Amino acid sequence: MTDALATSPAAVDFEHKICAPSALPSRLSSLARPLVFTNGCFDILHRGHVTYLSQARGLGANLLVALNSDASVRRQRKGDDRPINLLADRVAVVAALASVDVVTWFDEDTPLELIRMLRPDVLVKGGDWQVDQIVGARDVESWHGSVHSIRFLHPASTTALLRRIRER
Repeated sequence: MTDALATSPAAVDFEHKICAPSALPSRLSSLARPLVFTNGCFDILHRGHVTYLSQARGLGANLLVALNSDASVRRQRKGDDRPINLLADRVAVVAALASVDVVTWFDEDTPLELIRMLRPDVLVKGGDWQVDQIVGARDVESWHGSVHSIRFLHPASTTALLRRIRER
């Protein structure tokens, strides 16, 4: 067996999905509508994450995922050693998912500035968020978009996963 796949350009074809925040305005025109937006740390990807992202993608034509930068994750007080995976790695892993069309990041505590700039048609968070508590919900509703809190089919959390690993 050869390593042809590992050296093939197709092996990294997901990298075109990664978009720096500064390039989003020009990238926005190439995205089909309705545009779905979600965000999170996505530190250690698990079944709950990939199921949730697939469900979110089903709500529109394109899914844009914005990740908290490393500094933003640290300010979330998820633990002194978080994020486990650095931004470049988290962005690449999320971009490799078939359900994701574009991945970017933000350094602020919330993605509100990105939401206002992108004006998504659909704003989504996981089932642990009440719709009226989702950052940007009022803005999205003001331009007649929809806001969804998707019920978890496979409840999991990176924090709980790390706790389990450390206890072993």
